[in-house]
Amino acid sequence: MEHNPLSRQFTAASLLRFALPNVVMMVFLSLYTIVDGMFISRMVGTLALSAVNMSYPLNWLELAAGIMLGTGGSAVIARKLGEGKQADARQDFTFLVIVALAVGVGSAVLGTVFLDPILKLLGTSPAQFALCRTYSRILLLFSPALFLQTVFQMLFVTAGRPGLGLAATVAGGAANMVLDAVFMGPLRAGIAGAALATGIGYCVPAVTGILFFARGRKSLLRFAPFSPRWRMLLRVCGNGSSEMVSNIAGAVTTLLFNLLFLRWWGEDGVAAITIVLYFQFVFSAVYLGFSMGVAPVISYQYGAGDHEQLKRVHRICMGFLLVCSLGMYVLSRGVIGTCLGLFTDPGSTVFAITMEGFPLYAASFLFMGVSIYASSLFTAFSNGVVSAVISFARTLVFLVGALLLLPQLLGSMGIWLAVPAAELLGLGVSAAFLLWGCRRYGY
Repeated sequence: MEHNPLSRQFTAASLLRFALPNVVMMVFLSLYTIVDGMFISRMVGTLALSAVNMSYPLNWLELAAGIMLGTGGSAVIARKLGEGKQADARQDFTFLVIVALAVGVGSAVLGTVFLDPILKLLGTSPAQFALCRTYSRILLLFSPALFLQTVFQMLFVTAGRPGLGLAATVAGGAANMVLDAVFMGPLRAGIAGAALATGIGYCVPAVTGILFFARGRKSLLRFAPFSPRWRMLLRVCGNGSSEMVSNIAGAVTTLLFNLLFLRWWGEDGVAAITIVLYFQFVFSAVYLGFSMGVAPVISYQYGAGDHEQLKRVHRICMGFLLVCSLGMYVLSRGVIGTCLGLFTDPGSTVFAITMEGFPLYAASFLFMGVSIYASSLFTAFSNGVVSAVISFARTLVFLVGALLLLPQLLGSMGIWLAVPAAELLGLGVSAAFLLWGCRRYGY
């Protein structure tokens, strides 16, 4: 039987080392969006930056489907590996990759055909429309690569090769950064160059995954002959539904943020919330990367029935998240001024709007880590229902409710406080389910 890195007895140090590549990978992935934003803001203008943010709900919906397949599939496949069903796991894996590619092609076709009405539905202003349309049309062409990249990010970890996933993502991010500078600098391609650079960045991990799993005969996972496995796909979709809900909620709340900031501060306000959301991308990427990095370990140990190891892993995770949450908050408050200067000048309206609201918004970094982990934990146990409830409550019900209610009560301050309020309520729901799960799953 082939060596399985998931079967080792993890200590705090070894678990953090195992999850670290996935953390770095997710942070680096978030830099795709951030680097684009920096170049767009400085080389095209803050109006273009706000235009790009108007299209993000469309991108969130694509990520929702890709992450659903990746996280749900990772849990199902890792559990089968823990049960010793290697051949079955490889067939599931192959079918899942084919489905991801097909959904990506469908997304590209439908998104392109209906792009104009979609952008109007998203509330894009006349000043933003042409820029937003150019950016979105180009990026949609790379949807198949985005889906493959997203699925492979999770499955590299499941295959016991998180380092390869990290290397592929870093290479894609580096290509994105270099091409941003080239396309928007000497070639003067503007916002079209930013979209093209991002799309090419998606292709690097996608192609790496195809080549590795097609040729990696020594890999724990690899492409294998298969027949359609529809029942497995339904389990994957159900199990990954919580992560899908989180990203659909991201689309909905980004839309609400855009509309609210457009109403209160105009296009400058949309540019300001875009920059703040970049900070959230980076900090939540740490929690997401860690949670997804340890999820295959939890799935494997649960499938193998090793409850002592399961308890040890859970304790390590909770300790890491509590320390990390406090560190993230302190770090965000310390670097906001310097980082904001990368996007806009200190005397600008965008700078003033952001600095006024960020101290309120930053409180959300104290609460979100445990909730992200709790959702991922129940996905790892193949309990998609509980995972979805946690995500649905935190990222949709509480946040949409706060965005609709708090501005009516507190004015503009209520918009900035909506995310911390939703995350605090979500933490309460997550804590309740974590206590319930201790008895159910023995961690």
